[in-house]
Amino acid sequence: MTMPLRRESLAVVDRPVAHGPFTTTVPREYVHRAALAEVFLTGVHPTGLDTLTVTAQWPRAHTFYGPTAGVHDPLMFTETLRQAVHLITHTVYATPMDHHQIWRRLTVDLDRDALFVGGTPASVELDIRCADVERRAGALRGLRMEVTARRDGRYLGRAVSSVTSLPRTVYRRLRGPHAEVRTAGNLALLPPPVQPALVGRLRPEDVVLAPTRVRDRWLLRADTRHPILFDHPQDHAPGMLLLEAARQAALAVSPPVPVVPVGTEAVFHRYAELDEDCWIEAAPTAPDTRGNSRTRVVARQHDDCLFECTVTTAVAAPAPV
Repeated sequence: MTMPLRRESLAVVDRPVAHGPFTTTVPREYVHRAALAEVFLTGVHPTGLDTLTVTAQWPRAHTFYGPTAGVHDPLMFTETLRQAVHLITHTVYATPMDHHQIWRRLTVDLDRDALFVGGTPASVELDIRCADVERRAGALRGLRMEVTARRDGRYLGRAVSSVTSLPRTVYRRLRGPHAEVRTAGNLALLPPPVQPALVGRLRPEDVVLAPTRVRDRWLLRADTRHPILFDHPQDHAPGMLLLEAARQAALAVSPPVPVVPVGTEAVFHRYAELDEDCWIEAAPTAPDTRGNSRTRVVARQHDDCLFECTVTTAVAAPAPV
């Protein structure tokens, strides 16, 4: 049974907010997706004061977030989390649909053994506590989501996501002339990709790194016609594109064995512009306490650090019998 949110917690909400569980997904507008097939969330259920559960379903196969060595792509979890940010801000905190939700920080720590692909689509639950809720003139301006995830009742992992919510007018003023950029795209201008196998991909069109003459340094390939990374027009490189670049860079500097990115520590400093070169740099760092490899990845434009991320990878072990 779902519980209504307490009025003193969310003064902008005039009625109980509970959506799902549906036999289909939530409306695509709530998660800022154009394609119905790319919506993973199936419901949101308030459970207390600024706490709720978001439900989702992962397909056994996906055209972009496909499995590796029988393991669900961990970035499917990150995309689920991104969609949850939008769903919660719109349906729970009554944020207008034209507001922009912007990642500030993201931390993800997943259990590799809970990622194995089963015989049916994976049912995922995100138990979420919203903290540091900021409002201005009654409108949401930011919050931090603390997430504990389960997959088919089994512990999947934890995440923390900090976001800023900006009204459309404020966003356009902040972006200035860059807010007018349209992503029609020209594939002829894209630099050639690195070999797909080097970065854990099968198709060249899914590679987001282009080689350079500098070791462990690449040019970001922002293919604005990509149906997943650019599901709808953008005026900057989306956060999921930068996270995919970080994953591919980490795989490029890893030993040639199947690995799974089970950890992410990311900070988004500035927007990555689509009409300027963006450089991706990677360097291995000390392994974590479990012996998993770690790689620090930085995105730069004009020598400014736009995005930095530490990616933790674990060897993709065989699925348990």
